[in-house]
Amino acid sequence: MNNFEFYDRFLDRHIGPSNQDIKEMLKTIKVSSLDELIDQTIPNSIRLKSPLELEPPLTEFELISHLKEIAKKNKVYKTYIGMGYYPTITPSVIKRNILENPGWYTQYTPYQPEISQGRLEALLNFQTMIIDLTAMQIANASLLDEGTAAAEAMSMLYSSRKSNKKNSNVFFVSEDVFPQTIDVLLTRAEPLGIKIQIGNHKNIQLTDEMFGILVQYPAKDGQIYDYRDLFKQADQLNIFKAVAADILSLALLIPPGEFGADVVVGSTQRFGVPMGYGGPHAAYFATKEEFKRQIPGRIIGVSIDSHGRHALRMALQTREQHIKREHATSNICTAQVLLAIMAGMYAVYHGPKGIKAIAERIHKLTVMLDKTLQLLGLNQVNKIYFDTLKIKLHNEDLQKIKEISLSKEINLNYVDETTITLSLDETKTYEDVLELIEIFKSVSKITISEKDIDEIASSVRVNIPEELKRTSKYLTHPVFNSFYSETEMMRYIKSLEQKDLSLTTSMTPLGSCTMKLNAAAELIAISWPEFSDIHPFAPLDQTEGYQILFSKLKDQLTKITGFSAVSLQPNSGAQGEFTGLMVIRAYHRSRGDVNRNVVLIPSSAHGTNPASAVMAGNKVVVVKCDEDGNIDLSDLLQKAEQYKDSLSALMVTYPSTHGVFEENIVEICEIVHRYGGLVYMDGANLNAQVGLTNPKTIGADVCHLNLHKTFAIPHGGGGPGAGPIAAAEYLSQFLPGHSIVKIGSDKSIHAVSSAPWGSASILIISYAYIKMMGADGLTLASKIAILNANYLKAKLENYYNVLYTGKNGFVAHELIFDVRKFKQTTGVDVEDIAKRLMDYGYHAPTVSFPVPGTLMVEPTESESLTELNKFCDALISIRNEIEEIENGVADKVNNVLKNAPHTALEIVSEDWKHPYSREKAAFPSAYTKQNKFWPAVGRVNNAYGDRNLVCSCLPVSVYETEKEYSA
Repeated sequence: MNNFEFYDRFLDRHIGPSNQDIKEMLKTIKVSSLDELIDQTIPNSIRLKSPLELEPPLTEFELISHLKEIAKKNKVYKTYIGMGYYPTITPSVIKRNILENPGWYTQYTPYQPEISQGRLEALLNFQTMIIDLTAMQIANASLLDEGTAAAEAMSMLYSSRKSNKKNSNVFFVSEDVFPQTIDVLLTRAEPLGIKIQIGNHKNIQLTDEMFGILVQYPAKDGQIYDYRDLFKQADQLNIFKAVAADILSLALLIPPGEFGADVVVGSTQRFGVPMGYGGPHAAYFATKEEFKRQIPGRIIGVSIDSHGRHALRMALQTREQHIKREHATSNICTAQVLLAIMAGMYAVYHGPKGIKAIAERIHKLTVMLDKTLQLLGLNQVNKIYFDTLKIKLHNEDLQKIKEISLSKEINLNYVDETTITLSLDETKTYEDVLELIEIFKSVSKITISEKDIDEIASSVRVNIPEELKRTSKYLTHPVFNSFYSETEMMRYIKSLEQKDLSLTTSMTPLGSCTMKLNAAAELIAISWPEFSDIHPFAPLDQTEGYQILFSKLKDQLTKITGFSAVSLQPNSGAQGEFTGLMVIRAYHRSRGDVNRNVVLIPSSAHGTNPASAVMAGNKVVVVKCDEDGNIDLSDLLQKAEQYKDSLSALMVTYPSTHGVFEENIVEICEIVHRYGGLVYMDGANLNAQVGLTNPKTIGADVCHLNLHKTFAIPHGGGGPGAGPIAAAEYLSQFLPGHSIVKIGSDKSIHAVSSAPWGSASILIISYAYIKMMGADGLTLASKIAILNANYLKAKLENYYNVLYTGKNGFVAHELIFDVRKFKQTTGVDVEDIAKRLMDYGYHAPTVSFPVPGTLMVEPTESESLTELNKFCDALISIRNEIEEIENGVADKVNNVLKNAPHTALEIVSEDWKHPYSREKAAFPSAYTKQNKFWPAVGRVNNAYGDRNLVCSCLPVSVYETEKEYSA
């Protein structure tokens, strides 16, 4: 270190334990050094022989300067490209209080509803908004993007075919659907045996071979079609009808639910979510009640708590993929929660009047432009439109328009050599339309005056035929009609935030989820216009900054994984799994091995693994695990031999889902290769590998990377995520392509996401994390993650049985506590412990996965010794509470665990019916007496919610007549 280097290292901010803490922890674990711990934990055969080679780390200050230099290379042009992505205005109260607020972006998925009521309410608002605007009966809490939502609709309808349609396998897609959506549909259809038929919906001859159709509303070029006759024909043949609809247009247009749609999908991006060069954005999925048990993703439903008060929770959780596994119809295990919340709050902020006003203003500006173009004698093709015009020109005129537009830093959509489309949005003004008129004047032989334009502007009206106009009301619930002032909106957002536990309160010790620090410096650039206001289909010469960032991130990830190539397109971990398996499928087929379709999956695997395998057209064969939780080598060998002619791949998580570095991993991979298969490594636990070993070294061929786990993208309450895949050189030519932005090779699989680089704007976060940590920092992070987990093991193993360890008695970065014996001795089960932890101010560890009746804990490298000890104290105190039941001191039924969590209302109730004190219930530790987080509701009744499924906001009358609270 020279005299002029910065003292402040980001590494010291990210790693929780201090150097002195590390020494104390090593004593507790009874090892002499961190290196000894790692040597005892990770098999020597897979240890890296040399350190990572990354650029020197930057301080936070240096990183911001570095990102500003990259951002300068992006050109933020005024965009009219449309095609499903639009400039939008994010209300500052939402940007500041949600998008940039760790109280919202560091929350975990709401599996524990009692401490998630705030975001559950925000998601219920989102669902209500979607149900209202689409006029459908049920909606989920968001999907990844419009393309994948359309693919999910196709898959759901395919699996929902009636008995008389079981042999129908054709899905008709209108040629007027966005090309990026068609691209994703082609990817998803092929392995399932679905035939995509693309054609003109205006003259298509529907047949019995078709099980479904998909149309765009308005169409990709802006024309609005009346689909009622087509849908009536479809009904006669029992063909399902799906509509991809622009959510803002539905404020003015008759909604699809009113003209016969079975499913409506789309994006809510233009409801206040920046374009971000393609994502992340919240897609929506709305359907009929009859599909409530087939709908993909998550549904937020209304239930009651243990006191009879209304409470929210994720409904129909038995559809989660860890339950259905290979029988799942979707591998979706996440959502775009943070973005869905923003979109829902946009509707709360503007209300029905505001949403309609925005839609009408955009439409009227479009009408003004249309009428002026007609006056200029130009050929505007669309007769009925919302916000998009289609202009046919001579080639030389189009080139002139393009040249002038680019000189004015304006992007139009150049469809072909003679066609331009342009889409207006809420950011566009009267002056912007005048600017466009001036551009188009350059190719007109007709002269018009300012007075002519003024007359057009003053006479503009909504120009939609009566039969296509919306007459039904929407957003009538009080939540969309109560918070017009910023003061009230701010307080509403804050009131919801206070009902949710996040990393701002305490550690979230979830196994396999890596809830680590999401540093402010990593996130700060995502709000910069140079990154947030770029259209995903902008010309590449305007996105040099993004291309530099992608190139550098890919280089970082290849060095970390040991592989040669990376695709950044998959926008979730499950999407990465599917993509990796599709790449393996393409590889086998390129070699003529079309029959290789068996995927071996350990019984301990993440539930999305078998679901992804089936989606990629494979047959799942489960491999047993031995009593130590490792893959049973003899069973693997027997099944590899049995399926040697059809073996496609092994899916393996490393370290294992049981939290152990399996000693035989190299041999496991060699067996699969010997029988012609490839190895797909699930990257969920890469957090324990970085700098110490890597997927290539263990013998894998491809892996996905949960950037929201290992590389610090916030979980956002259940999304956004990013799941890029890294692959060996021989697989690189099969990585995903894209129909609009030409990436990949001629052998690439079709796109897996709507945008070419998936959720591009949040890739900045992982790039920043790696850039500030550097090689030594990333390696130390892996070591401390392993240290923290083993420290918890040492502190708690006398109180709770640790289910699995490595051969030397150590665990990886996570560990499983077996609490099943308490069920027999006291009646206390794993859920009781999870709920009681809330009284101590903690989110529960992962419950009953991968082993039922257990707790899987991952402390992450970001948690300090103080926090680790506080968490240990809570679990030890809970063990003492269990012992009180065992000894008969506490009642077996009416005790602090069975009644947990305890709410503030219950504690102050005059009707206290418990044999233990209020203090014991609510303030079980010294810390809680100073820093108390109150669960918003009592224990939620899941069964009631499933029996009485309600997934939209309840009428106010329900709350007004709700019975008085009683403990």
